[in-house]
Amino acid sequence: MKSTIDNYFNKTSKALKILNDFSNDIENIVQAIVSCQKNKKKILVAGNGGSSADSDHFVGELTCTFSDRNRDAFSAISLSSLPSAVTAWSNDFGFDTFFKRQVIALGEEGDILLLLSTGGGDEKSNASMNLVYAAEEAKKKDMKVISFVGKTGGILNKISDISILVKSNETSIIQECHMSMLHCICVCIDQLMKKK
Repeated sequence: MKSTIDNYFNKTSKALKILNDFSNDIENIVQAIVSCQKNKKKILVAGNGGSSADSDHFVGELTCTFSDRNRDAFSAISLSSLPSAVTAWSNDFGFDTFFKRQVIALGEEGDILLLLSTGGGDEKSNASMNLVYAAEEAKKKDMKVISFVGKTGGILNKISDISILVKSNETSIIQECHMSMLHCICVCIDQLMKKK
């Protein structure tokens, strides 16, 4: 058991150490989110499974507070946070188009669509294609598409305006890296908003 524990944390630590390589992308994402707020636009966030939970978590940090209790609330929505809507649309039309439908309903030019996916979308297996369809709809509306992906990066890595690819094939490691970067974004937003 001890070797399993040591091995897991060694792999996690190794993955987290290389996140500094994405500092320019993270800075660009922070600037995009702050600009979105300044222009009275909103951030739509989505993911599947554990990434859906991470979407809720990140939206909570934006709409409430992170470390600065006096920071303004950011307009952000987790697209999977309405179970009645998710189940109604999925039952009647299929889950593949649910996030696309939410982008149609809520997205506007100048908004951000931030997507979390360990695989990034694969047409052959149909994995996470619901996020790809949402991204395609967002681009039609001139929204900025930002994705955090893993494994091969999938379709989202190719079609997003900004994409951060965590080079790991392990879902849990990818998600931990994504959450670490999202928390880093929150730290940077708090610092930037204090200066304004």
